[in-house]
Amino acid sequence: MPDLAVLAVFIPTFFFVSITPGMCMTLAMTLGMSIGVRRTMWMMIGELIGVAIVAVAAVLGVATIMLNYPEIFEVLKWLGGAYLAYIGINMWRAKGKMSVGKSTLSDVSRQALFSQGLVTAIANPKGWAFMISLLPPFINVEREVAPQLMVLLAVIMLTEFTSMMAYATGGKSLRIFLSRGDNIKWMNRIAGSLMIGVGIWLALG
Repeated sequence: MPDLAVLAVFIPTFFFVSITPGMCMTLAMTLGMSIGVRRTMWMMIGELIGVAIVAVAAVLGVATIMLNYPEIFEVLKWLGGAYLAYIGINMWRAKGKMSVGKSTLSDVSRQALFSQGLVTAIANPKGWAFMISLLPPFINVEREVAPQLMVLLAVIMLTEFTSMMAYATGGKSLRIFLSRGDNIKWMNRIAGSLMIGVGIWLALG
């Protein structure tokens, strides 16, 4: 299991990044408003499985490099830190506009919704880059990797599901909140600041 200090950094970082409006959250809100929360959960199941696959693959791949090619990992560590800082800066610079179009998915099948969530998570190159950059700093290779990964994965699954449910059930009220003033901008800045901090920690740690 990861140290409590590690979890104390990981949980708020991933929560604010997850809750910030993005592709999956916008999709969850759009579907929740158009086909209902219950049917939208089929998309959520697919998305969660996809995120789990990406997270496990990212950690196992990077852990292998950490154990067998430590000199390469040092380079990856700096690249990963720079990438997270880059994401954080872009989140700070984001204008915070939210645009959700009308959906015509009233007759879409459960299988199609599941596939949409799965493909959205797995086929997103930014998701892969994000997991490869963010997760490894929280894994201690001097301990068993599997238990640590399971705990972090549980945090990721719970955070993603909670965020998607909030968007799907929030519907019009959440859309109005996110459209007002600088609400999205401040959410982006909080998440961006955390990403920059983790990026610096990764590069210097």
